[in-house]
Amino acid sequence: MSTDADATLALAQDLIRRPSVSPEDHGCLQLIGQRLEALGFRVERMPFGPVENLWARHGKARPVLCFAGHTDVVPTGPREEWQTDPFEPVVRDGILYGRGAADMKSGLAAMVTASERFIAAHPDHTGSLAFLLTSDEEGPSVDGTRRVVETLEARGEKIDWCVVGEPSSTDALGDTVKIGRRGSLSGKLTVHGIQGHVAYPHLADNPVHALAPALTELAARVWDKGNEFFQPTSFQVSNLNAGTGAPNVIPGELKARFNIRFSTEQTVEKLQQTITEILNRHKVNYTLEWFVSGLPFFTPPGELSAAVERVVKTSTGRKPELSTTGGTSDGRFIAPTGAQVVELGVINATIHKVNENVRVADMSALSKIYEQVMTELLSA
Repeated sequence: MSTDADATLALAQDLIRRPSVSPEDHGCLQLIGQRLEALGFRVERMPFGPVENLWARHGKARPVLCFAGHTDVVPTGPREEWQTDPFEPVVRDGILYGRGAADMKSGLAAMVTASERFIAAHPDHTGSLAFLLTSDEEGPSVDGTRRVVETLEARGEKIDWCVVGEPSSTDALGDTVKIGRRGSLSGKLTVHGIQGHVAYPHLADNPVHALAPALTELAARVWDKGNEFFQPTSFQVSNLNAGTGAPNVIPGELKARFNIRFSTEQTVEKLQQTITEILNRHKVNYTLEWFVSGLPFFTPPGELSAAVERVVKTSTGRKPELSTTGGTSDGRFIAPTGAQVVELGVINATIHKVNENVRVADMSALSKIYEQVMTELLSA
């Protein structure tokens, strides 16, 4: 194994050993910050609430190429189902195991080691190289990247290009590059009825029966057909609860949670209006709370995506698919500032699962891809 590969693996292992379950950071940002300071980055720690954030910049001019990511991980799940300790990294048959191995501590390690090589080769590069890191991506995402971006905007500091190190690849490194994500709108619906005996339905009001026709219409609705870059908007019920547990009692209340993943063909206001119109038309007696996790964002083909495509093709021999599929990411907070945003990282097959893992060779290759992206965009 080469020295470059050793460095990326060693840093990833050091990060995995830190049990940074969201929003805890457990010293990950301190470790990364020290590495960046040694390269001449101006490093700012930006804690907000329980969340640790880091903004680091090398250079003062524009354009600004930013690498973004998160140190927090999801809980381990059942420890007994892990083949090894999730916070003790283990390499077996060329694969690194541990919580955060794929999502996304290998990506963080690749960013840092790529920067170390790039700055050594180009100490007086054009523009600026930056890092935006948080411990709040897997959690509420309130005091993390969102707050850092607000701070940067308030002082007039702009990001031109942003590479988010989320695990974007599907089957092979670089086969998929995300150039946007769908928006996410959730609803917490309570349907109000009147509890009663099943033998006397005329004295009760069953909220399950009241909701059923409206829910059927919502589930069957074709919201849109998507577009060239986005899948059609989708509606899914994630939780549905009613009843006392007794077989002879009509429930007095039903609680439901639903989520809509929506494309740029929709707006939050339009979706809310449609759903409330359907509920009202079916005479459902309800209260409804809305939660917007993120708006859809999209980076049209441009300088950043073209550079990433070229580098991936040269490095791996495969042309990446430019996609907007999957959940959402912190790119949703960066793109609205006008930045071009892409997501490029390792294979996502094991993220959030027990025995999460990443190929060691992919980590080394990703670091070289990141370095070449820097070279394409910031070398004179």
